[in-house]
Amino acid sequence: MTENSQQPQPAPSTELPTQYTPAEVEGQLYERWVERGYFEADAKSDKPPYTVVIPPPNVTGSLHLGHAFEHTLIDALTRRKRMQGYETLWQPGMDHAGIATQNVVERELAKEGKSRHDLGREAFVERVWQWKSESGGQISGQMRRLGDAVAWSRERFTMDEGLSQAVQTIFKRLYDDELIYRAERIINWCPRCLTAISDIEVEYQDDDGELVSMKYGEGDETIVVATTRAETMLGDTAVAVHPEDERYKHLVGKLVKLPLTDRSIPVVADEHVDPEFGTGAVKVTPAHDPNDFEIGQRHGLPAIAVMDEHAVITAHGPFQGLDRLEARSAIVAALRAEGRIVAEKRPYVHSVGHCSRCKTTIEPRLSMQWWVKVGPLAKAAGDAVRDGKVKIHPQEMEKRYFDWVDNLHDWCISRQLWWGHRIPVWYGPEGEVVCVGPGEEPPSGEGWYQDSDVLDTWFSSGLWPFSTLGWPEQTESLAKFYPNSVLVTGYDILFFWVARMMMFGLYAMDGTPPFHTIALHGMVRDQNGKKMSKSFGNVVNPLDWMDKYGSDALRFTLARGANPGVDVPIGEDWVQGSRNFANKIWNATRFALMNGATVEGPLPDASRMSSTDRWILSRLNSVVAEVDAYYEDYQFAKLSDALFHFAWDEVFDWYVELSKTTFQAGGEAAEVSKRVLGEVLDVTLRLLHPIVPFVTETLWTTLTGGESVVIAEWPQDSGFRDAEAEREIETVQSVITEVRRFRADQGLQPGQRVPARLTLAGSALAAHEAAVRQLLRLQPEGDGFAATATLPVAGVEVALDLSGVIDFAAERKRLAKDLAAAEKERAQANAKLGNEAFLAKAPDHVVDKIRGRLTKADEDITRITAQLEKLPEA
Repeated sequence: MTENSQQPQPAPSTELPTQYTPAEVEGQLYERWVERGYFEADAKSDKPPYTVVIPPPNVTGSLHLGHAFEHTLIDALTRRKRMQGYETLWQPGMDHAGIATQNVVERELAKEGKSRHDLGREAFVERVWQWKSESGGQISGQMRRLGDAVAWSRERFTMDEGLSQAVQTIFKRLYDDELIYRAERIINWCPRCLTAISDIEVEYQDDDGELVSMKYGEGDETIVVATTRAETMLGDTAVAVHPEDERYKHLVGKLVKLPLTDRSIPVVADEHVDPEFGTGAVKVTPAHDPNDFEIGQRHGLPAIAVMDEHAVITAHGPFQGLDRLEARSAIVAALRAEGRIVAEKRPYVHSVGHCSRCKTTIEPRLSMQWWVKVGPLAKAAGDAVRDGKVKIHPQEMEKRYFDWVDNLHDWCISRQLWWGHRIPVWYGPEGEVVCVGPGEEPPSGEGWYQDSDVLDTWFSSGLWPFSTLGWPEQTESLAKFYPNSVLVTGYDILFFWVARMMMFGLYAMDGTPPFHTIALHGMVRDQNGKKMSKSFGNVVNPLDWMDKYGSDALRFTLARGANPGVDVPIGEDWVQGSRNFANKIWNATRFALMNGATVEGPLPDASRMSSTDRWILSRLNSVVAEVDAYYEDYQFAKLSDALFHFAWDEVFDWYVELSKTTFQAGGEAAEVSKRVLGEVLDVTLRLLHPIVPFVTETLWTTLTGGESVVIAEWPQDSGFRDAEAEREIETVQSVITEVRRFRADQGLQPGQRVPARLTLAGSALAAHEAAVRQLLRLQPEGDGFAATATLPVAGVEVALDLSGVIDFAAERKRLAKDLAAAEKERAQANAKLGNEAFLAKAPDHVVDKIRGRLTKADEDITRITAQLEKLPEA
């Protein structure tokens, strides 16, 4: 532990409102923190750096529970490090979100009866900037509501001038190093957004479709293939079989007639084909399927595109001009008429990719695009983890990381959009291609034009850890804060965002990875573990819960569920429980202040302390060490749980209660305990602050008179331990707990007073008799005392006189009735479980239910019998 690190302050006010109302304090506290510059980072500081970047939310977005969860974890880490004396930078900013933002503005234009083409590219981009200025970025205000301790003066946007320069710089370098190239390949194409999209922007879902098996060729040279996309058969250029498949060896190398066309196509042998699946023969459409494209490349097959960018059939013939789905039905009907359909299965449920933005079914399409050659970049990204330069936490996630980076395909980085970083390549009238870097003049003159595509959003966000610090300029911030200390992000974008940052960081920063540690967390789910989805009706707006219960309550609930790499269930009842915890902290601190708890002066020597004082300080130091260890291992759930139980159970429910008699008695012992209680609260509030910043700020400043807990010193384990005191208080707790249980079993009200004799002579518990009596509502034995119940607990005997409190005859009668009911329940359950015929027919869940009834009956019988034995005879 540490002494209060603040300069001497005026004596703190002991006044706190009777009730904690988050809405009255959170907003003004946050603005005070920002105004005082607590969250800013100084690149000239000689403090050690601690850097975390915010995974940049989309400019179109708003705070959802996933954001609130992730931001809570990052905020806790950075607040603690700031208190530990680090120059802490939590870098904020937003992503321009190419497709999402363009779609938003296009929808606005559609309301006006216009399209982007009516405006033209330059005017449309200006319109997007206008939208961004007026409506974008509402998430910034919501982050303030949550308490995000980010350096607002450093906020960046992936389309601002500095980041745009970084994008152009790295594109030019990669191009010059022949790691960027242009080629015709299969990409994910959205016929609605009219652009290529990345793998992460494709959402797969099970759709009802049809599986059609159709016959190619004639006579002995027929072969059956199956497809869910019959319309693509117009672009087939081969049928493929496995080289070892004896059924088709006689056909390999021969031509078969392609139905509905005037073409014949070859049968090729390729090991990609699974001979066990379907007929063991597959149609090959290189222009409309990624696997078929690879087969086509291996066998030199032509690629015939039969659909345009709107997914409308372009192949000459009766199907030209039909939408792909219209063409599908028409082609199946035509094949059926020719006797080519061998089998039809509908509905046929299969996984289909959809555009995450507009939900349109994705169309694999051969297209000329720009690509990153990821081979050497991905190898460096894999080696950085293998060599220990970067650690992935939890470690079991490393395998998923390696599975991805070791098998990366080249990355399609061009998008057919207008909003984004335009590709810095110019084409000349004679086929010239010129890549232009920052500060270079693009070629001009007749016939020269710039590539119309923009870059994938992930290209710019992949530069985030260093572009936000001023790269490619060698700034003080870059020197101070790169590499980042840790990246906190969801395992769902491990492959997409994390891998790209690793590749670009190692490439641009001379082999220095962008972060030391990748700490992966799971997804937030509802209280039943179900994915949150609008279609399920279980999506929660975190602002609603913050309005109702306070930001601290939401944060504590999220942190308490955060086990590394594991999904996080959350329900409103749990947030309400965390609100109750905040109220408990408030009320306990208010009580302590009203009873003279103080942080003034050094702690008294241990020789002046009671065993209760020594116990709580010993436990406090243990918790400090425990919380530190959990933070270093990113075990947010465990550290939150440790703090919860220490604060609520040990400090508030035991230490405060055990000390009340001391406070009432006054004298030196009371003054010592007041100082100990002040110390315990001071340290506990500082430990809690990174998770629940608002309530702890209010309470800590009131308790200590310090400027702010945000800049207070993080507690340290002083090494003080007192095992003897811990054993003594554990014994006290055992006695109180057992007697309370007995009182409850006898139906006594919590406040009902009972005469009792405590045999404590020679016991260490003798010093605690007043506290034990007060907590158990035990009055002195007095004249005529008759011990009707005796409880031996932990070497101590507690004798109770219940004669004036309980009607023993009535109580025996009640318990006997309950015992008979429990025995009847046990007999019935045993009878059913002993019936072989019943067990053979009954469903498992019915049998399990009866077994549960038997277990409960046994427990009830044991409990009631014990109660009867403790009752004196009437």
